[in-house]
Amino acid sequence: MSVRVENGGPVVVVIDDDESVREALRGLFQSVGLVTEIYGSVQDYLDADQLDRAGCIVLDIRLPGISGLEFQEALARSEIAQSVVLISAHVDVQMAVRAMKAGAVDVLTKPVREQDLLEAVNRALAKDRQRRREAERDLTLRARYATLSERERQVFALVSAGLLNKQIADRVNVTEATVKLHRSQVMRKMEAESLPDLVRMADRLAKSEASQDP
Repeated sequence: MSVRVENGGPVVVVIDDDESVREALRGLFQSVGLVTEIYGSVQDYLDADQLDRAGCIVLDIRLPGISGLEFQEALARSEIAQSVVLISAHVDVQMAVRAMKAGAVDVLTKPVREQDLLEAVNRALAKDRQRRREAERDLTLRARYATLSERERQVFALVSAGLLNKQIADRVNVTEATVKLHRSQVMRKMEAESLPDLVRMADRLAKSEASQDP
């Protein structure tokens, strides 16, 4: 069984096979103004097809079918980097280490102290906001980079690597004046305010591209 709430803001998703726990957590989160959805299993949540929305998941480790830990690890391997807080009545050290290695924001033992859980959820929501801001920034940078010509991309790479105009001119076999023109175009199209700003963009693009590789 699932209960869904339509809202454009972040959503706290609770997945737990104990109905009393689901209802208690929904009441807790809603009491502090957090939009909440509850599901009895991972499969129920998957069937709702709401995977990559803003928010976080509060996930019981031991669930029928797909376990919470298996689901969290699958999310970590995928491009769906949801922030996850894991809860369980029985948490051993090995399980906690495994969860944290897969990127869990926290692993809490039931019965969970309300304040501990709220703090963990707030950290998870903050992590999700940061991830989405970075993803938006990467998308903007890639869109700007796509407007560069092949020669401008060459100049971009060489300028970002610290080469002087004369060195770039020698490297790509053009005049220094041509390099200056391309460099100006690169700065304008990338909306870079300074050379250090451009270098940071190049570094960010390289990391973004690396993260897209399978």
